[in-house]
Amino acid sequence: MNSNKLGRVTEDIRRELTAVFRKLKDPRVQGMISIVRVEVSRDLSYCTVYISAMEGLDRAKEAVKGLKSASGFIRRELGENLSLRKIPELTFRATDSIEYGANISRILNELKEEKHDKP
Repeated sequence: MNSNKLGRVTEDIRRELTAVFRKLKDPRVQGMISIVRVEVSRDLSYCTVYISAMEGLDRAKEAVKGLKSASGFIRRELGENLSLRKIPELTFRATDSIEYGANISRILNELKEEKHDKP
């Protein structure tokens, strides 16, 4: 498949997943859950969605459990909103990207404060 079309489909899936996540009523999925990355196979059969939570990796793993239990609903919603011949099989993975980024930001701010405090 053309890489431009694959990129477009990946972004469409990401956008629709964000909208579908707002509809979910599972308490495990509520809160500060973010889609970090979406990877779609070249034949559009499989889609891996990387999920991160501001509260950390354990919270992201709980969200993944909730998303796995709702994967049928999520696929149906994607099928209704996207014009694809076949809706990819969804796999959810937890990652600590947001927590990692927040930690780096905190460290940089501490270094900046130390630099300003020096005479």
